[in-house]
Amino acid sequence: QYADFAVWQRRWLAETQEKELAYWESRLGGEIASAELPTDRPRPAIQTFRGGRCLRELPEDLTARLKRFNRAEGMTLFMALLAAMQVLLSRHSGENDVAVGVPVAGRQWVETENLIGCFLNTLVLRTDTSGQPSFRELAARVRTVTLDAYSHQSVPFEAVLARLGLRRDLSRTPLFQVL
Repeated sequence: QYADFAVWQRRWLAETQEKELAYWESRLGGEIASAELPTDRPRPAIQTFRGGRCLRELPEDLTARLKRFNRAEGMTLFMALLAAMQVLLSRHSGENDVAVGVPVAGRQWVETENLIGCFLNTLVLRTDTSGQPSFRELAARVRTVTLDAYSHQSVPFEAVLARLGLRRDLSRTPLFQVL
């Protein structure tokens, strides 16, 4: 039952939260530049979450090449596409420190697979794009960042924010502007 899981999770977090929060503090502590991306209008004083979306289908030959690349590099399609997106964000923002928020299902334990309930959490994947790395080198950085973050995904995002003690700004999300 979900209630049983909640009790177990509280107990588990009481035992491991300090270590888990120390990981996130080491990854996200310090200054993270707000991605100042070019926009078509000024940023509102209070975030509205209104926006659009743009869907694109990748050509089959590109998808096949990406799959070959992923197999050779030991990574997932998500990691390769995240690396590509972080390159674009770095170029458009002028920043070499790129943080992207990623929702996770929060079902990393086999015991939770059949439970009904919301386990959703948010991870921050922060990648250093400095030094003009090749795409292969950047993808390797993203792979490491992603695997590390997923292995520490059990700490609630709100606990990470509380630990970091960030100054809140109603015009933007703390730690990342791209989800």
